[in-house]
Amino acid sequence: MALNQQVFKTRALTAVIFVVVMLSGLLINQWTFALLFFIIHWGCWTEFDQLLKKIYPDYGKADPRMTSLPRLIGSGFLIFCLPHHYALFGVELYYIGALIMIIGTVKFISLWIRAGALQKVTAKGAVLGLVYISLSWGLMIHLRFCDFLDYPLGWVIALTMVGSVWTNDTMQYVVGSLIGKTPFSSISPNKTLEGTIGGSLICIIVITAIGYYFVEKELWLMFLIVSAVTAVIGTLGDLLESKLKRMAGVKDSGNFMPGHGGFLDRFDSLILATPFVVAIVTCWPRLGLI
Repeated sequence: MALNQQVFKTRALTAVIFVVVMLSGLLINQWTFALLFFIIHWGCWTEFDQLLKKIYPDYGKADPRMTSLPRLIGSGFLIFCLPHHYALFGVELYYIGALIMIIGTVKFISLWIRAGALQKVTAKGAVLGLVYISLSWGLMIHLRFCDFLDYPLGWVIALTMVGSVWTNDTMQYVVGSLIGKTPFSSISPNKTLEGTIGGSLICIIVITAIGYYFVEKELWLMFLIVSAVTAVIGTLGDLLESKLKRMAGVKDSGNFMPGHGGFLDRFDSLILATPFVVAIVTCWPRLGLI
């Protein structure tokens, strides 16, 4: 696959913008990070709904409340994952998020009980979005604010994941364009085995090397594993989203980023990798490695 310089320039420019925006959200303050991922959450949900309407035409005919309530419940989960001491007009956001989830769930169940067979089938797609999209972004917000042992490293780990995704995506494209010959998967014809392996290895090496110099030495191994998991699971996330697009008969999930498609196209890797990384961070102290 020959390297298309114009496409590469477009992808590189938008990738840099992506990193700048993500860094701003991560580093300015907690509110910019939360706002950033609320926007990403909403964008991913919007595109997911559009894909489902193409995959299952009856999805668009379903009761709008049945398909929109899971998105509302997911938004409540994101609010719920904010630190408990964050408040709005004197009310802790934790309780607001919990209330939204409870009310949304009760209403959804009441609609489900009265719904017909077709409504229930279509509503399952929206519930899938709750697990696929909202769970991951809620956990990402939780990760941003967590303290690891005595280190406030949640934001560093989140930054590491963003850097891993950017490095992995870019290097897979570069390596695949230069030496890629063997198709990696029929789901994503443009991916090559050489590009996938080469990009993932470069990602792991680069991110781990940076972590070696900038984090506590006892946490270096964890950063190696985080970069590896993000690269490998992130690639699977990309294939999963490619499968959804193929089922829907579209090339991109959206067009908000030139050269990268829509929200799901840009964040598919993070969506799938985030739960695994959060599990690693949560279990790390129990592994006795530090």
